[in-house]
Amino acid sequence: MSLIVQKYGGTSLAGARKVKNVARRIIKTREAGHQVVIVVSAMGDTTDDLIKMAYQINEFPNKRELDVLLSTGEVVSSTLLAMALHGMGFPAISLSGAQAGIKTDATYSGARITDINPARILKELEKDNIVIVAGFQGITDDLDVTTLGRGGSDTTAVALAAILKAERCERYTDVDGIYTTDPRFLPEARKLKEVSYEEMLEMVTYGFKAIHPRAIELGELYGVPILVASSFNDNPGTLIHKEVSMEIRNKVRGIAHDLDVAKITVVGVPDRPGIAAQIFVPLAEAGISVDTIVQNASINNTTDLTFTVAKSQLDIAMAVVEPIAASIGAGKCASDSKLGKVSIIGSGMQNAPGYAARMFDALSKENINIQLITTSEIRITCIIEEALVKDAVKTLHRAFELDKNGKE
Repeated sequence: MSLIVQKYGGTSLAGARKVKNVARRIIKTREAGHQVVIVVSAMGDTTDDLIKMAYQINEFPNKRELDVLLSTGEVVSSTLLAMALHGMGFPAISLSGAQAGIKTDATYSGARITDINPARILKELEKDNIVIVAGFQGITDDLDVTTLGRGGSDTTAVALAAILKAERCERYTDVDGIYTTDPRFLPEARKLKEVSYEEMLEMVTYGFKAIHPRAIELGELYGVPILVASSFNDNPGTLIHKEVSMEIRNKVRGIAHDLDVAKITVVGVPDRPGIAAQIFVPLAEAGISVDTIVQNASINNTTDLTFTVAKSQLDIAMAVVEPIAASIGAGKCASDSKLGKVSIIGSGMQNAPGYAARMFDALSKENINIQLITTSEIRITCIIEEALVKDAVKTLHRAFELDKNGKE
């Protein structure tokens, strides 16, 4: 009997009717001859509501206590789902992250899984139970509850699938797969039958919201196939796995976009060793994540340095950078918060020329100016005006013929 790990998101569990619907889906999998381990998120907006309440009570809530509070959302989901299965005549047991043997480091609100002892889960499977694990959480060596950060239930599910040597991990949510771009942004977007780990990681890093990046990394590391599908219908989903045919499909697989982009330019930076570290080390210490970095060629021993951050971090980043610029003898610091990213992504691009030229030509024909460019082996990203991102997505989706239903 093969084992399947299924993960259900908060929208799939938002209310008694939906919980019962999830229970019926689980029963179908069980009746198909599989052992089943379920990972659940908190119901609906529970996590957001708990965070809001915590900050109403204390403007600076203790991180340990906040993690204990937030972990309760998934516990509620797991217990209600177990009750629904009991009511339908199927044996089930709910387990917290700690009871499921999930050990983490002590980084509250962003813990990393360090080990999983699956003994309790295996014991319950031997009893013929459907095991329901509260996602998003674990426990430290000191028995303190931790949470894994936003999207952490995805990570829980893939990690359990890896340690239990499951046939696959199935992630059910309110979308029925991975599309060539966000279908809410572009109705002509086409669902993909399959996508590689590498492509999916680039997609979620640069704008797709389908699954957490850490879950993809774990899936690739341990070879766990991940199916993304809807909990509201039986439409075929998208399989994320290693072996994806390269020769019979479009080399570009998807168009990602991100509207959460702000740019900082430090003008007249002295061109000498150690200057970049003087700027970026304090930013890292302030908890600011820097994305695209561009340094111009040096003229008269000075250069302009440009980088991007999330819009929410722009003011903090400017407060860090401006004093540094003054201390190193640089010129002014300029910022722009009305930017976005658009990316073309596909594993086939790394061995085929012309994709950058095709991308830039398509954007230029629509008078879309490119401010910055960053690349990887399978991705090309352009920073453009925020107001032009939607037009850029449409233009590139058409230019690379992603709306056509050809072979993948």
